Amino acid sequence: MSDTKFIDLIKSKYTDVVLDSHNFRGDQTVTVKKDCGNEFFKFLRDEPELDFNFLMDITAVDYMTKKNERFEVVYHFYSQKHNDRLRVKIPVSIDDCIAETITQLWKTANWYEREIWDMYGIKFRNHPDLKRILMYEEFKGHPLRKDYPINKRQPLIGPLN
Repeated sequence: MSDTKFIDLIKSKYTDVVLDSHNFRGDQTVTVKKDCGNEFFKFLRDEPELDFNFLMDITAVDYMTKKNERFEVVYHFYSQKHNDRLRVKIPVSIDDCIAETITQLWKTANWYEREIWDMYGIKFRNHPDLKRILMYEEFKGHPLRKDYPINKRQPLIGPLN
């Protein structure tokens, strides 16, 4: 098999969804359209030649002005069967700051997606319980956005005494 075996298989099945791909030092990465849908992720999990059964992490990146789309949601998968990893990136614009949840496929996505909502303000459509997980409910804004004012005063949780 080639060094891009997973990329090649994904591209053969989802040619119209893959925007970009690369293999760097054995880490295969695909960038896909935001509306790729849960069928794409189900394919990553259930296709025997892929078998990415373990969702290691989901995070986000704020590029602010460096890219056309301000954010990327980044998924890290691991295949126990193949002992290999795959990174999937989805560009998300500031104007339509929402992605589809994958909690139906990987239960661990629940916490990761809530963290991304809390820190970056990216919503996840059809998430079962999208609410803050690290900051308190009254917190205003999303502190990992690059334009978040670091000296911003926040409402207090309770009395100071």
